[in-house]
Amino acid sequence: MRGDSYSHGLWERSAPAAPALPPFEGDQRTRVAIIGAGYTGLSAALHLAEAGRAVTVLEAAEPGFGASGRNVGLVNAGMWVMPDDLPGVLGADYGSRLLDFLGNAPAEVFALVERLGIPCEAVHRGTLHLAVGDKGLREITDRMQQWRARGAPVELLSAGETRRRLGGGDYAGSLLDHRAGTIQPLAYARGLARAALAAGARIHGDAAVTDVSHDGTEWILRTARGTLRAEWLIPATDAYTAQVFPQILTEQVILPYFNMATPPLPADLAASILPGREGCWDTPEVLSSFRMDQAGRLVWGSVGRLGGAFAAAERAAHHAWALRAMHRVFPQLKGVGFESFWWGRIGMTADALPRLHQPGPNAVAICGYNGRGIAPGTVCGRALARHVLGEWSIGEMPLPVTPVEPAALRGLKSAWYAVGSGLLHTVSDRL
Repeated sequence: MRGDSYSHGLWERSAPAAPALPPFEGDQRTRVAIIGAGYTGLSAALHLAEAGRAVTVLEAAEPGFGASGRNVGLVNAGMWVMPDDLPGVLGADYGSRLLDFLGNAPAEVFALVERLGIPCEAVHRGTLHLAVGDKGLREITDRMQQWRARGAPVELLSAGETRRRLGGGDYAGSLLDHRAGTIQPLAYARGLARAALAAGARIHGDAAVTDVSHDGTEWILRTARGTLRAEWLIPATDAYTAQVFPQILTEQVILPYFNMATPPLPADLAASILPGREGCWDTPEVLSSFRMDQAGRLVWGSVGRLGGAFAAAERAAHHAWALRAMHRVFPQLKGVGFESFWWGRIGMTADALPRLHQPGPNAVAICGYNGRGIAPGTVCGRALARHVLGEWSIGEMPLPVTPVEPAALRGLKSAWYAVGSGLLHTVSDRL
């Protein structure tokens, strides 16, 4: 397997088959070239194609191969940053603009799924942000108050109500966000790809871009088997950036994230866990996230890698911890293990907010979703399309244009997330 891996092909089995894509060969032209077939690139391609613009996507593997196909499937509103802090980071105008833009993003995802008929296990019943201890309860209380002041449909749930909605656990409370929900992430990515193809976009898999240049009039993208020339360019590779525009990665600390899934549970047992089918994550920095899928599997994830220099030891530590943590929250699952696992990587920026860059003439990129890629990636892809179509000027975008600023101590921080999460999981949830 290349780098990050899917084990046992769970996500492939539980998602519709990947669309058949033609090879990319020879010298070709298009109006808009997109690098990367994740949520951002596919959303941009879909909206451009629906507007009648010729668009071609070059993907190194297949649609959804990167972070778009590897996450737990939470469709959340906003980012990690507290709502009241955004104006201080981006200024009053852009801060308010981004809050509205991302606060409404889940609704756009679910509307798109319905309009296009994407079979991706979409469940629009909210998410629960679970408070661990008094510190976590203070955090979600502040978040609730700040979102409510902006009219968002969020509510603080007691410890008892949280336990009832989970079917277990011992959390201090939770924040229910009615805007949010869950999807099967790889199925959603593949559905966007099919919709973009049906609208007239061209998408090529196994077409890694090895070199990009601009000759003064157009962009030239080279692959192992051909060349693509375009008027506009949208790099949409984010934390999976490889050979072109590597500067994008310099501003991101790489955080590895894994998921494990139980076998489909017996009906009575599956019904006892998250009966309302909300998605969940908790407040610690090395967090846990989980949801139930349509087949009755519990999908459980956290920070950590399942491969690397000490792959076997890391997998063992994270697997043993995940079992302990899952059984602590859901003691009715004692004796139930995991049938499959997979992992990927998340790009974290210094202020936990995405970036808008202009890497050259007629080139725009949004990257750095900080683990919130489903809804932000979808609406940011649409925003990039609107800019290319001339509907939004660069000043009307949801983010200000910024230069790439390398993250301080990037290598050390990335190593800490990888190694430190393993050490933490070795000792945690043992009592």
